[in-house]
Amino acid sequence: MQHVLYRAAKADPGRRFHALMDKVYRRDVLQRAWVTVRANNGAPGIDRTTLAEVEEYGVARLLEEVAAELREGRYRLLPARRVLIPKPGVRDEWRPLSIPAVRDRVVQAALKIVFEPVFEADMRDCSFGSGPGGQPMTPCKCSSTSRRRGADGWSRRISATASRRSRTMS
Repeated sequence: MQHVLYRAAKADPGRRFHALMDKVYRRDVLQRAWVTVRANNGAPGIDRTTLAEVEEYGVARLLEEVAAELREGRYRLLPARRVLIPKPGVRDEWRPLSIPAVRDRVVQAALKIVFEPVFEADMRDCSFGSGPGGQPMTPCKCSSTSRRRGADGWSRRISATASRRSRTMS
C-alpha cells in the first residue's frame, strides 16, 4: 500500500488524496502500527495502560475497537501524560516530555504509515532531517561536499553571502 501511494504521489505532484482515512483503520495497517509501538517499548500514557496490559487484554481486540472508533468517527485522543526528564549533559535541569496513551500511539503510527509515502514523494533531494532515516548533520555534510566540488546551488550562495557580510561588518 505504501509503495502504491508513493508512486501515485510521485507520478502526479498536483494530485490531492481525498480518501486516506479508510486506509488508516485497515487491519494490516493497525497491526503494523502495533508492531512499531511494541518495538519502541514506551511508557504508559495518562491512562496508565502498559504494553503488557494491552497484550493481556488482547491486541487484536484493541485494534478492532480502535478501527471501529476510527471508522465511525468516534475516536478521540486522550490527553498526554506530562513528565519531567533530566536534560542530557546538564545537571539539575529538566525538560518536559509528553507521553501519549498506547492506543493513541498506535493511531499515530498508523497515520504515519499512510501519510508518509504521500509527503515523501514531494520531498526534494535537498530536504533533510524530516524524512525516514534523516539525520540533522546530513545537510552540513552535503553542503561542505558541494562547496568542495564547486557545485552551483544554495550552499555556494550561502557561503558567498556569509563572507560578504563578514567583510562589511569588519
